[in-house]
Amino acid sequence: MSRRDERRRKVEGSFEEFRDAVAAALGNASRELRQLVDERARDMFEIMLRGEGVDRAQDDPVLAKAVKKNKALEQQLVQALIDRVAAFREWSEGGPDRLAALVNAVAPGPASWPPEAWLGTPGTADGSEGVPELWRIGTGVVRGAPEPRSFPVAVPLLDHSHLHVSSTPDSRQAADALVENLLLRLVSHFQPGLVHVHVWDVNQLTGSLPGLYPLTRAGLLTVHDPARPQELLDELSDHIRRVHTGVLVEGHQSVRSVGGRRTEPWRVAVLFGNRQVLKEEHQQQLQRVARNGLACGVQLIIVDIPVTVNSPIETVTIHPDQTATCTMTGKHVVVTLDPPFPRTAVPRACAAIADKREERRMRLSTFQDLLPERFWQESSASGVVAPVGYHEGEPVHVALGDTSPHALIGGPSGSGKTNFLYAMLGSLAARYHPDELELYLLDFKEGVSFAQFAPGRKDPTWLPHARLVGVNVNTDREFGVALLKFLADEMRRRADAAKRHEVTKLEQLREEDPDGRWPRIVAVIDEFQYLFGERDGVTAQATQLLEDVARRGRSQGIHLVLSSQDVSGIEGFWGKSAIFEQFTVRIALPKARRVLAEPQNDAAVELPRWHAVVNHESGVRPGNEVARIPDTTSKGTFDALQAELHRRRPPDLAEPILFDGSKVPSLQSLPDFQSLRTGEANPTVLLGQVIDVAGSAAKVRFPRTPGRNIAVIGSLPEDAAGVLGGAALSLARQREPGEAQFSLACLAEDAWPYAEKLYKQLQNAGHSAELFGLEGIRALLDGTAARLTASVTGETGAPLPPHYLVVYAVDAAHTLLENKDPTTRTSGVDSLRAVLKHGPENRTHLLGWWRGVQRLKNSLPPGQYDDIGAWLAFDVQGKELISFGPEQVMSWSPRPHRCLFFDRFEHSRPQVVIPFDTGEES
Repeated sequence: MSRRDERRRKVEGSFEEFRDAVAAALGNASRELRQLVDERARDMFEIMLRGEGVDRAQDDPVLAKAVKKNKALEQQLVQALIDRVAAFREWSEGGPDRLAALVNAVAPGPASWPPEAWLGTPGTADGSEGVPELWRIGTGVVRGAPEPRSFPVAVPLLDHSHLHVSSTPDSRQAADALVENLLLRLVSHFQPGLVHVHVWDVNQLTGSLPGLYPLTRAGLLTVHDPARPQELLDELSDHIRRVHTGVLVEGHQSVRSVGGRRTEPWRVAVLFGNRQVLKEEHQQQLQRVARNGLACGVQLIIVDIPVTVNSPIETVTIHPDQTATCTMTGKHVVVTLDPPFPRTAVPRACAAIADKREERRMRLSTFQDLLPERFWQESSASGVVAPVGYHEGEPVHVALGDTSPHALIGGPSGSGKTNFLYAMLGSLAARYHPDELELYLLDFKEGVSFAQFAPGRKDPTWLPHARLVGVNVNTDREFGVALLKFLADEMRRRADAAKRHEVTKLEQLREEDPDGRWPRIVAVIDEFQYLFGERDGVTAQATQLLEDVARRGRSQGIHLVLSSQDVSGIEGFWGKSAIFEQFTVRIALPKARRVLAEPQNDAAVELPRWHAVVNHESGVRPGNEVARIPDTTSKGTFDALQAELHRRRPPDLAEPILFDGSKVPSLQSLPDFQSLRTGEANPTVLLGQVIDVAGSAAKVRFPRTPGRNIAVIGSLPEDAAGVLGGAALSLARQREPGEAQFSLACLAEDAWPYAEKLYKQLQNAGHSAELFGLEGIRALLDGTAARLTASVTGETGAPLPPHYLVVYAVDAAHTLLENKDPTTRTSGVDSLRAVLKHGPENRTHLLGWWRGVQRLKNSLPPGQYDDIGAWLAFDVQGKELISFGPEQVMSWSPRPHRCLFFDRFEHSRPQVVIPFDTGEES
């Protein structure tokens, strides 16, 4: 064989192999294609079986032909029949019972029970225990079941889903009966007034749902003009907007999520159509209502109106044969709707509901009605909400939170302002535990409204939520500043904690730090306008602090409630729109001025006694809610609540701090005095009580440095004695008996009782004390000056023991002290100045009382006042003190039992101090 033939043979052999390989591949692909086609056919057949049903699949000639040709499809059909029999057997054995149990569990009472069990009995549910998830419409059976068993069919409604009912001309009457039955179940389940029904029928002005008409006289049913559907839609839209701004605050997504008793009634709007599409503008507005309504308690029941909405909606389709299908059960369940309720029973039931509603509206609610069934069950994480009164039997609430942070209350004398405050505070205190809510209460203008909240002689109980109670603060405007400063400091403390946890609001902080104690704080300042009553530094400081707290306190859970008889008289406040705008909650009592938005809102002008306008929208008229406020001050009302809450208080809860401007603070009961201990190298002198939230003492340290002497300036011995006595006794408490020497000199006759009292108190405490008169003052000063000089020059080796000179009316001896010693040519004034100059460095300090500023200056070297490091001035005008202190002393005006205190080593501005009551001789 030639080489050419050999090559030919090899090429032909290769082509033969290639053809065999291609044929094999095509054969495999053909088989796989047939398998895929068969699988696809079986899958499609399975889908058709499951979707159309086995019976319809058998009746379909196309499917029957395919089954006859394909054994696999025939086997699949047989298996489907077997599966159906097994499924129906399982369903028949327990399915209907399980569905009935489910409906009974989530649809209690009138929501699913037969009408004879409840029809005619007004409901009692208030929404606090939950809302039925389903509402019965009839019974259903599975189409084509071998052994059909009925089961209850129910649809979701309130807060869950709207309802769309479609009918034919032959089944419209069944649709009307379905709607009437559902509405009766709704209004009969809840307390009368919690469900309001609105009906609009395109075909007729009256006649729709006639059995429900008795509800109209109680305002529970409103029939709208068929020619004006926009009026109903506008009303629903306005309601949704109001709920969003007044109820859905603090991050709540729906009225249902607010919790507790339902504060906002449901609006059930029934729209009967004629199977024609609404006008475009009405259709769009209906869609907006449907989209936003469920969260705001607006329920739509739409009958025979073609509509598509982007919102949960269930559909019931009623066929000409009076059977129905619904989206809850699917198209394979035939629903037999419940028959109409007895014709005569329906109006009687509605009349009973209307009567109950009228009875509730007419009843005069009491303070007890404001209180919850169980105390301290609410959380203040997102805010505090409490009823303060009632309108037509329904509670009217005050809410404080992030979106309604602060409240402004106005009402002239006799309008019931105190009664309203008690209602609000009592309602809050009953709902929130002291760990959830703290109250800071301050009453200006000689007020004692809040005195009840602190323990007293007659009533030892106190309100557990009260952390501070200030009464009779008519002249102590500084205490209002102190409260605002405390709130500002607490606000910053919370803001720092929030920053550490990378959050911005109190609610988030409480989630991130569950072990921390972060209660809501509500600070109530009654007659607050007195805080801004003068053009001085106090007003300026108060305005600045108030603006800071009002603007930033909302996110940190700090809320202000300011009340006043006449808000129009405030100058420093009304000029600050940034402050005023934060007070979105406005409460106007009868005849109140400038609390609501003027002049558009004059609702308070004609308001009867015991009523209030509560407005959460900055006082504009649409936000008005008129409430009747029950009596809260009579015996057995707030006092009984306080006694019960006091009994329930946590055992480790401290009493509230009480600041009573009419009382003199006791030295011995002051925590700062009780904390003093012996052995202090640099003792602390307590001079009086500072006007602050903590009730702390005005203090001066006595280190061994120049100038540590104290001067009391004023004409009244009682005031001066309170300061000097407190100072001496606080020093004595820090020294062991015999460790220090106390030299008392009384140079004015009217001060002798106070000097003798202090002398005996020191002696009874075991201390070395001497009491001198006018005749002994020169020797005391000369001898003390001589010892100091010897110590300074080193003539005495041992250090001098602590020596405290307490001198009453130093200036009374000035003439005597001016005489010079014939031998040394020094005067008593020189000795006094030497004691003041060199004493503090040698643990010798003078605490003296001068009866005037010029008299004090006469005791000091001309123009040199450094030896008086701290002073307290009583009945002295500020301009007289300018030589001894900063510019702020110029604004000081004297007032009874108050002094201005300044320590040039510690203070940048002076403080107002109340002198002590040093107690009886012990």
